[in-house]
Amino acid sequence: MKKYAIIDLDDTLLDFTRGENEGVTQLLRENGITDVQRGLATYVQINRNIWHQIELGADRKPLLDRRFTQAFGALGVTVDGLALEKQYKSMLDHNYYTLPGAAAFLANLKRAGVTVIAGTNGTKSIQLNRLRGSHLTTYFDNVFISEDVGFDKPDKRFFTPIFAQYPTMSAANTVMIGDSLHSDILGATNAHLDSIWFNPRHVAGSADYRPTHEVDSFTALEQLLLA
Repeated sequence: MKKYAIIDLDDTLLDFTRGENEGVTQLLRENGITDVQRGLATYVQINRNIWHQIELGADRKPLLDRRFTQAFGALGVTVDGLALEKQYKSMLDHNYYTLPGAAAFLANLKRAGVTVIAGTNGTKSIQLNRLRGSHLTTYFDNVFISEDVGFDKPDKRFFTPIFAQYPTMSAANTVMIGDSLHSDILGATNAHLDSIWFNPRHVAGSADYRPTHEVDSFTALEQLLLA
């Protein structure tokens, strides 16, 4: 059994995609986009590229502040991108959706004596508010957020304050769990930790990323962690 579990939040425990789709859909409709599916696909691709740049070390604020300008521009509509970014962040603050079974999974880890740590990329105020609103805060011993840490996964420096807080952590007793091959699995590799790829959507893997394990449910994840 692992002593420490560092767990990603978005699309690992919190249903970020559901809240994202609802928020972006509302913004698209409010600004005259009738082909919502095309609009969503356009935003998702631009946002994915932006977060890839952030994970490579780019300054997050200017990139995030112009993502809606870029997305709506690609759809042929001029908007106040900064105003939409503020509106969208307010929506995210109230995205309390969790993946089915997440709370029970965390409760079982806690009951078994595992030290559960959140390790997430994102904006500090939004992530903390979503944790509180989803009633998952109580399950975590600590929460580490990239905006606060100063580095995003997969940068190994994201894990530096975690290791400092928990000096008995080691490759043998600690595992990183997440849905993202790039940020979570590569991040674990860079930090010399075992990793578990949480892949309930059965996304195709890549030879560029080598998780220690792959699971598609909280049941399988719990069995693996507590074995």
